[in-house]
Amino acid sequence: MKTLHFQNNHAMPILGLGTWKSAPGEVYEAVKEAIRVGYRHLDCAPIYGNEPEVGKAISDCMAEGLVQREELWVTSKLWNNQHKREDVKPALEKTLADLKLDYLDLYLIHWPVAFHPEVRSPKDVSGYASLEEIPLEETWQAMLDVRSEGLIKHVGVSNFSQKKIEHIHAKTGQYPEANQVELHPLLAQKPLVAFCQEHGIHVTAYSPLGSKDRPESLKSADEPVPLENPLILEIAQKHQATAAQILIAWQIHRNISVIPKSVNPQRIRQNFEAAQVQLTAEDMEAIQGLDKHFRLVTGAFFCPEGSPYTLANLWDE
Repeated sequence: MKTLHFQNNHAMPILGLGTWKSAPGEVYEAVKEAIRVGYRHLDCAPIYGNEPEVGKAISDCMAEGLVQREELWVTSKLWNNQHKREDVKPALEKTLADLKLDYLDLYLIHWPVAFHPEVRSPKDVSGYASLEEIPLEETWQAMLDVRSEGLIKHVGVSNFSQKKIEHIHAKTGQYPEANQVELHPLLAQKPLVAFCQEHGIHVTAYSPLGSKDRPESLKSADEPVPLENPLILEIAQKHQATAAQILIAWQIHRNISVIPKSVNPQRIRQNFEAAQVQLTAEDMEAIQGLDKHFRLVTGAFFCPEGSPYTLANLWDE
């Protein structure tokens, strides 16, 4: 498996298993199957509501001798209501307890959006805290602190624009080591990827297959589906591969870590086999031509009228 190397030479497998939308009752078997197949990179978050079950699967796999802790790369994320400096370490400790781990390989700020500490999901705009109230650099410094304590090996962000990355770097002198963002051929994010890679920030692609199974409330009418795109299907047929394998291979060829989610054993295996698909330069160029800068996960759910967050200041576009 191809890996992405950090400055201290730690290696992150470029292909991992995503767990967003993997329901309790399904995610345990999905993680166990993924580890049996050969996945060594697992992407988690407390807001997904399934970290205790993911942790049990990891623990059981280690007890059964299927994998050792040092062979695994486990990522999790800090949720929006724990951005205050004093809340970051307790949030991390809860995730470590749920995952039954002593450390994380990578810990990310999930969104550049803050809620008040008692609010897990705002019911109205009073639940939001502005970035003036809880600045990103406060949260980022706390993330750097828990790294220095050894509770995490690497620290990064998710859904951060170039402007926000430059802001936290200017305030602390530290770039994130990774940025996890929505990436697929309809949202190639070429300038952001180039900026990150130029500054030694590894990029991870979420929703690489288009996240067709996300809640209906997060979908727009008649939105395009990357898995059903005629060009993707044509390239898949040429390589005797699935459309999903082409979408995954495209990210790998861009040196982008990719975390497709599945709880289906056959698709878990097929997605893993995407690492063997060799796309041509012509394939890559053709797929790049699909870019429409079309977001499937728009972030509009953070931007009700009166919220301190708007689509403009969320993405800085």
